[in-house]
This record gives sequence, structure tokens and C-alpha cells, in this order.
Amino acid sequence: MDKAYPSLLGAIGATPMIRLDRITANRGLTGTILAKLDYLNPGFSKKDRAALGIIEAAEQAGDLAPGQTVVELTSGNMGTGLAIVCGIKGYPFVAVMSRGNSPERARMMAALGAEVVLVDQCKGSVPGQVSGADLARVETEAQKITAKRAAFRADQFHHAGNWRAHYLTTGPEIWTQSGGQLHGFVDFAGSGGSYAGVARYLKEQNPDIRCHAVEPATAAVLSGSAVTDPNHPIQGGGYGMPDLDFMKDAPTDGYLTVTGDAARGMTRALAREEGIFAGFSSGANLAAALHLLGDDMAGKTIAILICDSGLKYLSTDLWDQPQVG
Repeated sequence: MDKAYPSLLGAIGATPMIRLDRITANRGLTGTILAKLDYLNPGFSKKDRAALGIIEAAEQAGDLAPGQTVVELTSGNMGTGLAIVCGIKGYPFVAVMSRGNSPERARMMAALGAEVVLVDQCKGSVPGQVSGADLARVETEAQKITAKRAAFRADQFHHAGNWRAHYLTTGPEIWTQSGGQLHGFVDFAGSGGSYAGVARYLKEQNPDIRCHAVEPATAAVLSGSAVTDPNHPIQGGGYGMPDLDFMKDAPTDGYLTVTGDAARGMTRALAREEGIFAGFSSGANLAAALHLLGDDMAGKTIAILICDSGLKYLSTDLWDQPQVG
């Protein structure tokens, strides 16, 4: 470390990247997977970058007044990032989240000073599995609170500060850390911000880098498939929203689907084989990259994001495994 940062905001980004050589070797695959450890951000997720990007863009544009309340819907990661950023910058923050998300997320946001509003799931929804209909309920509540409090809406699904944060930071870091020796990038689509920002940057450096968006197998609407089951365990995305703003013009070479079981299995493999304690979407990214290495990208180098920490899933079935005695 060269210096002490004036605040925790300086510690957002510049996360390490490692090779997942044990994962690939154990499966007899050739090629390399480079994992960008964004779960090591202060809020334990890649969303810290977007939270800072949105707030600083709003400040620069004059859209956010000193002391104004900030409101956002969240699955927990953006809310945690915003709780940190708003707390340090002096903005009251209200996080609006479905009760379907893991409760430790709400507790973490509250501990960081956020006011947390929990919204009941739709009838028939499964706890731990937030559907597009559940998210629509959260959106309605977020709109009501924003209007009532004359608040600034962070609006992660539409505010360009989201994808631009990844274009300006995550993409360049991946390019530099890979030494420019990169053939592919895969990323699970939530808001689409990290995928769009990184893919745009990498394609500008080398148009031949193949960029694939990852979706749940039962809600792969970006690729044009029908939603067969909106309930899946990969929290933070896969809401069955075909019109994600950031994905409309993002360079995309293809779409990959991952089952909940595959995401769960690969998340557990990351912990056991590489010592990376991550969440469901990180496992989905790994499963997608392994598919490519086992197919027409054998021998190539693919980058993935480790999106968030496994600590945020301790109450879910992600870590329900037989005890070894």
C-alpha cells in the first residue's frame, strides 16, 4: 500500500485477479479462467463500484442536493454499497428490498446506517428466490417512498453511472491484470451494468474478445426464451426482464444459461478448491466459463467476476452440506 485513503471510498475497486487452475485441472480442461475478486470490495460485492459511480455522477450533474435522501430498490448488494457511500458522504439512504432476499443482507445494510424497507413477496413466490413479479412490488414501493420524501432515486437499472463505473474501472483492471491476453468474458446479468461496462471496454481493446451474458436456465429472456419458472436461487438477477437498458447496446457474442443446481455446485467448488467464499452468481459465472472451455474455447483465457461474498447467503441452502466428521 502506498498511502492511507481519506475514506473507505478510496478502497472501492482495484480488486485482485487470480487464476482458477485447480478448478480447470480437476475437470481435465485446458485453458485458463481468471477470477476478478470483487467480493473483496468494502461492501463485499461488485455493486460498490456502481453505487459510487451513480452517486458521484449525480453530484456532478447537480441531481443530488447536500443532505438529500437517496432511495433504491436492491437485492442487498447495491443497497450495501449505497449505505457505505451515502453514509460517508452524508446522505440518508433508504433501501427497499424483497423479503425473498437473504435476511443477512438487510441486517448488514441496517448496520451501515440504512433505513431498510422490506416488501412482501407475491403469492406463490419462494423465499430465497426473488421473481420479476416480486421485484415489481419492490419497485412500486421504491417509487412511493421517493415521491413522499422528495428523494433522489439511484435507479440502478437505468442510471448510466452504473455501467460507466465498470467501464471506467472494472474493465481496465481486467485488461491490465490479464496482460491483454484475454479471449473471453462472461457475466451473470442482474441490472446488466457490470456486463455492459466491462464488455464495452474489452471490445474497444480487442474486438475479438468474446463476451457472453449469463442467465438462469428457467428465465433466459435476454436470449429470447420464455420464462418457464421465475423462481430460481441465483439472487441479484435473472428477473425475467427482457428490456434491460444497459444490455440493449452492449456488445454480446452470445448468451449462456446456468441452472440453479449448477450455480450452487460451482459456488461450493470455488470454496473447496480455490478458497473463494462467494455467492450464487459467482458460481453461475464459473459454470458458464467452464462450459466454454469444454466446448469451442478450449485452451483459451476467460475472465469472470466473483460478484459477492458467501457471507450473504449463510441463511440460504447454498451452504447446506453434510458435515464431515
